Amino acid sequence: MIKAEVNVIGTVSRTAVVRDGKEGTKFVTFGVSVVILAKSGINKTVEISVAKDYQLGDDISLIQTKDNRVGLKGTITFRKKGDNLYLNMEASEVNVVKPEDKDIIEGDMTFFGKVGNKIEVKDSKNGKKFLSTSGFSTTKEGEDFEYTWVRFIQFEAEKPEWLVPKAGIEVKGKLELDVYNDKLDISCRVSELKEWVKQQ
Repeated sequence: MIKAEVNVIGTVSRTAVVRDGKEGTKFVTFGVSVVILAKSGINKTVEISVAKDYQLGDDISLIQTKDNRVGLKGTITFRKKGDNLYLNMEASEVNVVKPEDKDIIEGDMTFFGKVGNKIEVKDSKNGKKFLSTSGFSTTKEGEDFEYTWVRFIQFEAEKPEWLVPKAGIEVKGKLELDVYNDKLDISCRVSELKEWVKQQ
């Protein structure tokens, strides 16, 4: 499982529609596009599918016009299907932003999954140790399993004894998004790393 509590600034790409939820509730669903800046190469526009609780009388005019600039707060989850990575968001707030405000997806992420094969402790430019590894979260799509990878960096950290390939990990830290070969690349600046044992 990968999720993040985020602030988002982007552009309405799919206008709002009110739908029926569970037990008589309603929610509004819409799309927002965000440009992710590449550290090298070409930037990438990603689409976020957004849902928000709706009460009769709520003002949703801001998200009923395509190309409006909006700011969002809420929870994003990542789901892999084939070569595509889908971003779904449960929004708690939708706000007006300034036209000059730059696109962002930033916040704190939580990851539950397994460690990859490469685990390294390196020296930074200022001589401090940092831990570098990656991990994958698994979801089932029909009869197939999909693996979403995240790169992890933890500064001023040593490798704990339990951290071995395929070990279960729980990670908290700062979400960082980049673009590599026209694909979204997820990284995490780790603040907390713990062993995770999946409950059956």
